[in-house]
Formats: sequence, structure tokens, C-alpha cells
Amino acid sequence: MRTALTALLAFAAGVLLMVGLSSHRASSPPASSGQEQAAQGATAPAPASTAATTDDDDATADHWPQQAPSPEQVMYAQRGMVHKALAELGPRTPGRPNLYVVAFGADGGEDVFRNEAEYAAKMFPQRFGPDAHVVVLENNPGSLDRHPLASWSNLEETLDGLANLMKPDEDILLLYLTTHGDEDHNLLVDLDPLPLDQIGANDLSDILSKRPFKWKVVVVNACYSGGFVPSLQGPGTLVITAARSDRSSFGCGADSDITYFGHAWLVDGLNHTTDFMEAYRQASAEIAQWEAKDKLTPSEPQMSVGSGIAEQLALWRKHITPGPVVAFKPAVPATMLGHPGEAR
Repeated sequence: MRTALTALLAFAAGVLLMVGLSSHRASSPPASSGQEQAAQGATAPAPASTAATTDDDDATADHWPQQAPSPEQVMYAQRGMVHKALAELGPRTPGRPNLYVVAFGADGGEDVFRNEAEYAAKMFPQRFGPDAHVVVLENNPGSLDRHPLASWSNLEETLDGLANLMKPDEDILLLYLTTHGDEDHNLLVDLDPLPLDQIGANDLSDILSKRPFKWKVVVVNACYSGGFVPSLQGPGTLVITAARSDRSSFGCGADSDITYFGHAWLVDGLNHTTDFMEAYRQASAEIAQWEAKDKLTPSEPQMSVGSGIAEQLALWRKHITPGPVVAFKPAVPATMLGHPGEAR
């Protein structure tokens, strides 16, 4: 009898404890940090019980690569991966401006963004020579062990590392972001089930303004990306966007291998000119032709040229001997080729 009573009391206490914990979790406020909690240096939480699974758990298991590290392992590996990527950059060429490129492919649900980020990593050094240094940050299930994630934290970590490698008052930072965008001018940063924060126009401006880079080229390839211009524009900065602040851009989706803008500016434009602004003008005309052919509402790419940046880019180009055209080859072949007019 005493044993049975003891067991009953223990069971009741356990139920009350679980109810209390559930209530506390439900009422706890969200973390105040503006970035995903990468938990660098923090104590790892105890693993959850695997005694039961839910439909969400099954969906995550189906989406996550079977041979990949667990989501928690991926998150904890990020700082080391960023430092490794920075350490693998070639040495800075002294005596002239160097170009440092960060390719940021942020939506892990579509290979098109990975394709663009990895093409940039190949094209810039092959086309523009050893003075062009590239770091790839990308969200894709197929490259978890090769590239750091395209996340808010990794972007800041990468920029901090580059600030130590570059001459911030001489070298040029080129940030190429490719993903989906929304009407409130936020960029989709996503790799399910990882808890990644989205990046808005003011967020990106704040991230860059805290770093010492005098010369910047910021390319935002997303829908409604013109909304990033007001907060990013200024002296020493060239801003290029794939669309107006109130317009969609096109060319993503499972059946696309590269976006309209990525094709027009990266592949066609920069393979024919070393001038980023001339590549923009060529790309805008080419995109307009594609959109007219497909009977799409024009995206109307935008450009803002801050004081001094054109001259600094011209100084960088003086030392370039352009390499041959760099062919585009998808990192992951798309189901269909061409320019499907799917809004982003």
C-alpha cells in the first residue's frame, strides 16, 4: 500500500511539474537578440526525448539530408566554417585596390540562389584575376559541409573578418545578396528547420554602417529590392537592385537555374564588361526584353551611385586584365531551363 501510494504521489508530482514547465515556456518572451541564437560558446540544451515523433518532425526528417550533420551540429559549426572560409582567401595584392566579394544565397528552398552564389565564387576571380577575393555564404541542403550558412550572424562575422584582411579605406567590398524579398523590404533567410532571422533594409544598412568599409557595392537581387536603396545609398556606395521598391523580379523557382537578374548582370553583363554600372545598364535592357516577351510587369531594376565610388571602381579596373568568359553551369541542375516568369 505504501509503495503504491508513493508511486501515485510521484506520478502526480511529475504531472504538476510538466504542467508548470509548459506554462513557463508558453509565457516566456522571445529572445531579444536581432540574430539567430547560434549559441557560440553557450551550453548546449539537453537533447529532446525521441520516444515520440510528430508530423512536423517527420517533415523535417524528410527535408534534412540523411547523411548531413544534425541541425544543431550545423549551427554550432558556423563560426569555425566562417573562419576557415576567410583563411582560404588569397593574399591581398598590395599597392592597389582589391575587390572582396561576399555572395549571400539566402533561401535554402530553391537551388537557383545557390547556383548564383557559387557562380559568383567562380566568375569573379577567373574574370577579374587574383585581386578579386570571394566568400560564399549560402543556405542549401546540398552544401552544409562546404559553405557557411547565409545568416545574419555569419554575415556580421564575415564582414568583421574581412575588415581585418582588407584596407577598408582602399579596397572595395561587393555584397551580392540573392533570395526572395517581400513588400515590406525584408529578405528571406531560410533553411528549414534552422531558426534564421530575416534581414530587412534597415537591418542591412545598420550591419554595414557598423563596419569601416569606405567603398561598397551592394547588389540586392530580390523582389521589391528597390526598397533597400534609401537606407543603403550614400557616399562611397554603389547600390544595384533587381527591381523597383513596389515591383517583383523574376526567374526563380524549382524549374529555373538562375534568376533573370543573375543571368543578365552576372553572366551576361560582367562577362562582357568589367564596369559594374555598365553591366547594370546592359542587364536592365536585357531584362526588359525578356519581361516584354513573357508579358510580365516590368521589374525596373534600380541603381544609386554615391560620390567617389565610380572613381574608386575605375582605379580598381586599371589593374585588371580581364579573363575569358566564364560559362554558367548550375551547381545543381534545374528541372527545366530558360526563364520561367515566376515572381520572387
